[in-house]
Amino acid sequence: MSLLRAGIVGCGAIFPMHAASVAASGAARLVAVCDPDANKLESASQLYGCAGYDRLEEMLERERLDVLHLCTPHYLHPPQAILAAGCGIHVLTEKPMCIASADGEAMIEACRRHGVQLGVIFQNRYNPGARLIREALDDGSLGAIRGARCSVLWSRSDEYYAESGWRGTWSKEGGGVLINQSIHTLDLMRWFMDAEVSRVEAQLANRRHPGIEVEDTAEGLIAFDNGVNALFYVTTAYSHDAPVEIELHGEKGTAKLTADQAVVTYQDGTVISRDRLPQDAMDYGGGAKSYWGVSHFKQIQDFYRSVSRGEAPVIDGREALKTSRMIEAIYRAGRTREPVLL
Repeated sequence: MSLLRAGIVGCGAIFPMHAASVAASGAARLVAVCDPDANKLESASQLYGCAGYDRLEEMLERERLDVLHLCTPHYLHPPQAILAAGCGIHVLTEKPMCIASADGEAMIEACRRHGVQLGVIFQNRYNPGARLIREALDDGSLGAIRGARCSVLWSRSDEYYAESGWRGTWSKEGGGVLINQSIHTLDLMRWFMDAEVSRVEAQLANRRHPGIEVEDTAEGLIAFDNGVNALFYVTTAYSHDAPVEIELHGEKGTAKLTADQAVVTYQDGTVISRDRLPQDAMDYGGGAKSYWGVSHFKQIQDFYRSVSRGEAPVIDGREALKTSRMIEAIYRAGRTREPVLL
């Protein structure tokens, strides 16, 4: 079987996770990259020995791609996905798939109309700890979930926001800590619930970053239609990046995810845990953070398998849009200070 021809648009911080995964996949080869920044483009194209373009339209026209990876700012995901779909190219986009859910729906429809797959990166669902909790929920050993909570207490400097022309803005990032740093954790909690969101309540604040338009702190409640109330507190105004936490309180025990490690404690005293193995690592190069693990690689491999088989990926546009709609509702609740019903 011939290798899929892959391209990547966006050669910034998340680029190495995708480029190295393509190179190691055994299913695709990176034939082209695109970025308007000449220095980033030259570095990426030389590192991977592929063609470089400063315009996406030109890359799509000339390279006959099978798959396009979107590693660009949030606001560009919908138009770039729709453009690629129109060229008959499968799309794998970084989170969030969109800022506004209407744009996400347009992405899904464009990919459906042109017969291509749309995948969205939520790689933490592939982490061993997250999988253990999902298994305990699926086999019923925790019983019905009575409550849930999650927290993301991280630190982002003023320089982090200032070095980019899109972070910290409503129009380009679409928000702050909710849509960027904590979306993975909120997605995991929604995935664990395996239920539809029925109501959200929220408060938004900017505690420590006067130079940005958006929130650096948010807290609230997400009510699911199975009767579970989930609480969240997220911020980039903390002193350091503390381990992410998710806790589920079940009839027969509790499940707690702390960073990558999951611990399931049953009422009969049984304790089961799972963590990322030391050997479960990958050198992404390019300054990628080691704690990101191998789950990008796992999801990208999974996406390529789906494309090769003509099947929808596990985390497709419709699945990812549920999380985007939840985030959108949290913002609406925070702005209006009223509960939002879905």
